[in-house]
Amino acid sequence: MDQVDIDCWVLISREYSDDPVVLTMLPATWTTSRRRTILVFFRTSDGVDRCAVSRYQVEGLFPARWDVDAEPDQMKALAGLIKERDPRHIAVNTSTHFAHGDGLTKTEHQALVAALGADLSTRLVPGDDLSVGWLETRLPEERSTVAEACATAHGLLRRALSPEVIGAGHTTTHDVEWWLRDAVQDLGTHVWFHPTVSAQRHSGDLRGSFASHPEPVTIEPGDLVHIDFGIVWHGLCTDQQQHGYVLKDSEVEVPEGLTAALATANRLQDILLGNFELGRTGNDVLSTTLDLATYEAILGKVYTHPIGFHGHGAGPTIGLWDRQDGVPGEGDRRLVADTAWSIELMAESPVPEWDNNPVRIMLEENAWFDGVRPEFLDGRQTEIWPI
Repeated sequence: MDQVDIDCWVLISREYSDDPVVLTMLPATWTTSRRRTILVFFRTSDGVDRCAVSRYQVEGLFPARWDVDAEPDQMKALAGLIKERDPRHIAVNTSTHFAHGDGLTKTEHQALVAALGADLSTRLVPGDDLSVGWLETRLPEERSTVAEACATAHGLLRRALSPEVIGAGHTTTHDVEWWLRDAVQDLGTHVWFHPTVSAQRHSGDLRGSFASHPEPVTIEPGDLVHIDFGIVWHGLCTDQQQHGYVLKDSEVEVPEGLTAALATANRLQDILLGNFELGRTGNDVLSTTLDLATYEAILGKVYTHPIGFHGHGAGPTIGLWDRQDGVPGEGDRRLVADTAWSIELMAESPVPEWDNNPVRIMLEENAWFDGVRPEFLDGRQTEIWPI
């Protein structure tokens, strides 16, 4: 609130129609808002005064500031509290570009405007700088939790890309997806999206469009198997992509052309990480990375995003797979310290063993940016797993 010079921040959420920001502020025993939950922050000379204008007590976090007997109307009670403080600006969760910061519904917005009246309602401003800033910033002690999550997910990926799960000639890509779902369930947690498993082979890429889930394919010897996979671990998400290669009877190791293609994708990762700099916009990082990749004759795409409470987290967007010329709004946000990232990209290379047909190496690994340089939280894939 100091950084963006906002005096008052109002968050309003209704049961089962939760504002994404409010969900991260409720007690752990609450799985949704109760009736209408209103949380309010007032900036003060020595910090922030927070309170709740809600029928249910927000235990231990937000002191109650609603005397129902004195004012039965909840919105009027909120308006009265705001009038007492007389803030210059009242931030609410509306946003053109960031869905995470657009949690105030039309109905609640209309009720708030009506309760505030003509004068105070003119002070309403979008609070997306607050909501995105809150969601994207990680606590230092969260780093070990995210690293543990990455290691756990890596372990499942390694098992999925092995003979434990894949039997050439009879295992389908959808079989692997559901094995991952079951394995995550057995750990007592869940995925935040259904895994994507696809295959590429000498005859071409069987994955299809980025915009659609691949059709099931029986995995055969000579296939390069790709997995896109993310779990939720103690409330924080992972998002990772790795590859395995099913050896033919005549092979004892992964073809050199595929190994070289992975090295090219790793180089694109290095270029991208080298362009992370405090205060740069996502669009600036994207364009510089692609320019350097072109200079090194790397044919690639970058579609990197923050990660945290949400898999596709709040914060600067560094490209989308279909927007390599920059992303207005989301890509204009600047990089800040203490954030976690999914370093997601793709590099396309010809494979001599495939008659120089191309392969797309799609990689994604999670990293921590401390404001100086990003570091992978549990390493990255630098060799294709032989199956």
